[in-house]
Amino acid sequence: MVGLYLSAAMLVPAAVDFYYGNPDWQVFAVSSFSVGAICLASATATRGANAPFSRRLGFLLVNLLWITLSLTGAVPLYLSTLGLDMADALFESVSAVTTTGSTVIAGLDSAPPGLLLWRSMLQWFGGIGIVAMGLLVLPYLKVGGFTVFKIESSDTSEKPFARFAVFVRAFFAIYIGLTAVCAILYSVLGMSNFDAVNHAMTTIATGGFSTHDASFGAFQSPALIWTATTFMAIAGLPFSVLILFAVRGRLDALRDPQIRAYAGLLVVLSLVVALSLRLNQGESFGSALTHAAFNIVSIVTTTGYASSDYTLWGPFIIVIFFIATFLGGCSGSTSGGIKAYRLVIIFGSIRAGLMRLIYPNSVRPVRYGAVAVEPEMQRTVFLFVCAYIGIWALGSIALAATGLDVETAVSGSITALANVGPGIGPVIGPAGNFATIGDPAKLILVFLMLLGRLEILAVLVLLLPAFWRE
Repeated sequence: MVGLYLSAAMLVPAAVDFYYGNPDWQVFAVSSFSVGAICLASATATRGANAPFSRRLGFLLVNLLWITLSLTGAVPLYLSTLGLDMADALFESVSAVTTTGSTVIAGLDSAPPGLLLWRSMLQWFGGIGIVAMGLLVLPYLKVGGFTVFKIESSDTSEKPFARFAVFVRAFFAIYIGLTAVCAILYSVLGMSNFDAVNHAMTTIATGGFSTHDASFGAFQSPALIWTATTFMAIAGLPFSVLILFAVRGRLDALRDPQIRAYAGLLVVLSLVVALSLRLNQGESFGSALTHAAFNIVSIVTTTGYASSDYTLWGPFIIVIFFIATFLGGCSGSTSGGIKAYRLVIIFGSIRAGLMRLIYPNSVRPVRYGAVAVEPEMQRTVFLFVCAYIGIWALGSIALAATGLDVETAVSGSITALANVGPGIGPVIGPAGNFATIGDPAKLILVFLMLLGRLEILAVLVLLLPAFWRE
């Protein structure tokens, strides 16, 4: 059914290409009807054959959902006039639906408008799926999500709304509303309507696909840059909290500890980078803060836009951006990375452990705000972080084995796993793209992007033989 809905969505870029007189409208039309026919036949043939939902089936469905999105999204990319091979088309599609934002396409400024819109739509749809998965599916599967977040003084701490339908309507209203407001502001501040719509979709989805090779550097308007910074920061917040705040006026929802940690990191890192630019590059503080805040927010929220090539700002700033690649936004947002709530729990666990070294007989519970974090949740967080670091290391080794240099292999592995987009260095940095790396490396990155998007454990559990036993 997901493939069927996505095939219907292909008619939108088909209409755009037809309007602009681009022959690629035929590609989207053929892709829509062929993919739609296959998906409709599959849905019809299996109607009424649903298995009882279980945790094991949930793991399988989450993985199959993203594989379906990726394969379906790759079809028109492969058939387009750009001449992408299957590895390139799959890479671009996976990068889109996981909202990573890495690209293998050069010459975006002259690319067919329908194809540019399709990439943006895939990221926007991916953002919807990510929020739904993070708030509704992963908590049930016990691999991440909203279960730990209990807002203080809240009578709805377990779920933001008692009725699922109310939550869904509120989420879609806010997601679509933010996208519309962002597009309108972009248009008013100087973007063309086409650029405004595309960038609004990829901003709210924290995906980072642009219609220009220079990314957001094509728009040197401080007003546009600050607008994008603001909406990226909002998109990195938990959508459950946004719903509580917007629909019910719940100001206490903003007291979520991960929000304070997330906002604090954005402010501190932006100021540090801005001061470094001011002192070492001689740039005015206003300009330095504008570009520092934009690029830090872009990396931390895993959006991946770039207003300039920050790898030219010196080694100190490069290291900061590399570390920021690991962080991520809040749980329940469209961003990737380790995420702020895990950082809060890790810091609390380390602090409690150090205090027990001083006072061995004391009881030091790990707290998330006013709520004690259960030992099971602590173990899950540390398991995730250990797996995260281990997979990053293995991914770096695998990429280096394909012939990539150390800088590209190490940064490429983490930028794919964290769903950030640009890496470090001249090849895959903010001024480059992934077009020149080989197909084996691209397929490794595809796997890493899916691992990161599905919170790692939801994928790794399928590799255990015990998962497939009765």
